[in-house]
Amino acid sequence: MKVEDCGAALKPAARKKLYEGILEWFKANVPVAESELDFDSPFHLLIAVILSAQCTDKRVNMYTPVIFKRFPTPEDLAASDFDEVYGLIKSISFPNNKAKHLLGMARMLVERYGSAVPSDVDELVKLPGVGRKTANVVASIVYDRPVIAVDTHVFRVSRRLGLSDALTVDGVEKDLTENIKPEDRPIAHHWLILHGRYVCKSLKPECSVCGIARWCRSKRDF
Repeated sequence: MKVEDCGAALKPAARKKLYEGILEWFKANVPVAESELDFDSPFHLLIAVILSAQCTDKRVNMYTPVIFKRFPTPEDLAASDFDEVYGLIKSISFPNNKAKHLLGMARMLVERYGSAVPSDVDELVKLPGVGRKTANVVASIVYDRPVIAVDTHVFRVSRRLGLSDALTVDGVEKDLTENIKPEDRPIAHHWLILHGRYVCKSLKPECSVCGIARWCRSKRDF
């Protein structure tokens, strides 16, 4: 992930004001914010999130209907083989690794977890192809766990706004977790990711239509 220059860090009181202002705006203006990945079960969400690594949700959604129909349960996927899985996902980024991860994930679910997707982040990250971001996404969406997944959009937006000055994904996650109430964390992830995807873009942020521009580093006066 690209690390942008954050400038001077805010004092605690100013950062609290920043969080309050941004979260209040989102609550008032974006009351509904959800994942753009299509899924119909925790298992299928896990498949979709694994496939979405370095790939757009829109592209993943093009291929998952066939995948979900072929593999409705972990047992079905676990009984498959590399060639079949690869054939279904070959048009998605990094199909070799993802095919191996999907097979390994399904087999571990069957063998270790009774075919149920774990609700605990520490258990989820034991699955092949599941890093902390993926685990947080699944735990947040499926089990409403008070965690925040930090992807490239959340990382960028958090640093641009000044919600975090951390240089790593883990650092940004820590700052967001410490400053956002547990009950707001699941939706806050979606607020930030969708804002980064459609407004605060990497190369050409659309500041003129940004509802939280007044809170941005380049605009605020505190």
